[in-house]
Amino acid sequence: MPAEWERHEATWLAWPKDPLTFPSGVIEKVEVAYAKIIGSLARGERVDLLVDDQSTEVRVRRLLESTSNVVFHRIKTADVWIRDYGPIFVRNSDVAAIKWRFNAWGNKYEELLPDDRSGLDVALSTGLRLFEPGFVLEGGSIDVNGMGACLLTEQCLLNRNRNPHLSRTQIEGILRDYLGVTNPVWLGRGVVGDDTDGHVDDVARFTSERSVLCVTEPDRSDENYQALAENLQLLSKARDQDGRMLELTKVPMPRKKVGGVDRLPATYANFYIGNATVLVPTFGDENDSKALSTIAGLFPTRQTIGVDCEALVYGFGGIHCVTQQQPSAGL
Repeated sequence: MPAEWERHEATWLAWPKDPLTFPSGVIEKVEVAYAKIIGSLARGERVDLLVDDQSTEVRVRRLLESTSNVVFHRIKTADVWIRDYGPIFVRNSDVAAIKWRFNAWGNKYEELLPDDRSGLDVALSTGLRLFEPGFVLEGGSIDVNGMGACLLTEQCLLNRNRNPHLSRTQIEGILRDYLGVTNPVWLGRGVVGDDTDGHVDDVARFTSERSVLCVTEPDRSDENYQALAENLQLLSKARDQDGRMLELTKVPMPRKKVGGVDRLPATYANFYIGNATVLVPTFGDENDSKALSTIAGLFPTRQTIGVDCEALVYGFGGIHCVTQQQPSAGL
């Protein structure tokens, strides 16, 4: 599996519409965020956008009329989280698609289970060679450096609601066989409010072959403090695929965000690396500027763009959760 910063053929997204995820008053702001995400990415790569039907396509085309380089696909979806139910693309002499099983994060949301089929439809639409391991895996639960190292959490990958019949060693073997992972870097838990059982793309991300950005919580009274401190300690001792210590960059968490009665998984780690741009979630927080400047310094050849994600995180996800990269065939 290539690293996210390697050249993309396209980025896949699904247009938002689920009223349970984004009710009236929220969905309108999410569409604004989507328009900015799509317009920013389209500067450097094709955007493949899923819509349910012709009427949706007509309306979205009108919303995106000033944006070119967007290809519409009428593939029906239940929700937007294509990072988790869509295929993961891998590359050797050519590009292939891997369609993992999607069980709505441990069968939490029955109404989202049909997106397992939606992800298969995406894979089939590419015409690429397809592999189906029969293994439950979400794209947000892993992060790779393209050289064999992979960040992942015990909370998610070892959760009994995913692949209860498999041991840690067997799971590592599947990641090796299908994604080329030779050096899994196990972290502990994710952030509070993350209904995916601790996806790693909310806590730590590779920014180069040897470098990792991780979020920290400076407030010892915050419920995220202990888990993030433990992850930082694990990363400080971790090594890359060549046995070298990882280079760490820290970014503080935004202040606590609440939607209804639930804490929301607002985090700056859920950024997305496009060909020309790096899209960073912002939350109207005093730490937004620090996150933007820090991430911009890690990707000096790309334009770093902040995207207001206060509405998007209401649905318990962010920019990385709603995008999936398809790498270019050439190395």
